Amino acid sequence: MAEAFLRGRWLGGGGTERPLERLAEGRGAVPVTRVTGTTTPLKVHRAAEFARALGELAVRGCGGPDAVAALAERATALGAPLVTEHIAFVRAGGAPTASPRLEAGHLLPVPRTRDALDVLCENVRVAQDALPVPLAVENIAALISWPGEEMTEGQFLYELADRTGVRLLVDVANLHTNHVNRGEDPAEALAELPLEALAYVHVAGGVERDGVWHDSHAHPVPRPVLDVLTDLASRVSPPGVLLERDENFPEPAELEGELAAIRDALEKGASAKGAAGKGARERVEVAAGAAGAPAARPGPDRGSLEPARQRLALAQTALLSALVAGTPVPEGFDRVRMAVQARALAAKRADVVAKVAPELPVILGAEYRAAFLAYAQERPMGGGYRRDALDFAEHLLRAGRPGEAWARRELREWWLERSGPRPRSRRPAVRLARATRRVLLRR
Repeated sequence: MAEAFLRGRWLGGGGTERPLERLAEGRGAVPVTRVTGTTTPLKVHRAAEFARALGELAVRGCGGPDAVAALAERATALGAPLVTEHIAFVRAGGAPTASPRLEAGHLLPVPRTRDALDVLCENVRVAQDALPVPLAVENIAALISWPGEEMTEGQFLYELADRTGVRLLVDVANLHTNHVNRGEDPAEALAELPLEALAYVHVAGGVERDGVWHDSHAHPVPRPVLDVLTDLASRVSPPGVLLERDENFPEPAELEGELAAIRDALEKGASAKGAAGKGARERVEVAAGAAGAPAARPGPDRGSLEPARQRLALAQTALLSALVAGTPVPEGFDRVRMAVQARALAAKRADVVAKVAPELPVILGAEYRAAFLAYAQERPMGGGYRRDALDFAEHLLRAGRPGEAWARRELREWWLERSGPRPRSRRPAVRLARATRRVLLRR
């Protein structure tokens, strides 16, 4: 519905479209889109005005243009030299697939197919048009692979940069992760990348469990990741390198040792570069300092992308539903690795909810994690982490948990304080009036 509105169209009942200007300015019957769950015409006093208002609501609800506009405002306010985002998807379902909206809570890989590339290129162009500074996109770490992929990661990113002029943020730790988890050679990926579009580099640590590498941002940077950084530095001079560390921060001396190891890896790569690397460095410096993005090649028009968007939406919904809602694993995916990814998403969800609502682990104590993972197994996330925390607390209270009366009372107070449109008053007179009203309503 939002996409139709942005094209100046009205998406009516049954999925039919008509131009907005053909809707009546006065009284009329407006077919309501299946987004609202009905195709019954709705009689309104100002048909065109109603259609435009509902279309604008759909745009705000999808988080697309408004989210990019907010990002542009922040970039301007902070004087940011560029804006970066991951090449990933984090939600699926909803109106385009006639299924419940689902959220992963973490980054999942897009398939390296022509459909996904066409859709991604259009999304990048929309973002570039709205941003006041260049956009750079980042490769992600993945635990699973899509069946039937048509390109390698390097080929996919080369095509994306060539068609849109977007810059690249290369995460060398993620290249190592994909080497362990998906058998992809980091050297081959670097050889295929358009390194003249390099804008920034990320380095991070991780941990291996049962043959699976987890990009944790909470462990020291291992030697294989530094070796990938050296390989990159032997091909091009990175404009900037960032060590990502989100938690479990070490002592200052240990952190300085990690930074020194990163500098050594860069210097080792630079010394091996030679004459060919000098030319590559000059090309990168020109690209990084240019006022505008490189010229982009035209792609498919927006209207012809609809079938590709639909196919991609259905595929991503089937994958995410299997990971968070327990539906069957789509054909071609590794079932063991899918189970690993599902557990990782649930664990990540529990960790983030504990940070968003730190009172919950305090109230529930050692029971928090097991209780949340059991809840997550039955209830996919659909409204963000804050909503997830409230729903989890409500789920426990409805089940008469936790067992201790004092903990149940504290959890109830926490939920009541945050679930309403405004904080509950702590004034005794107001609290007494509310209690009296509840008693009278029960009678």
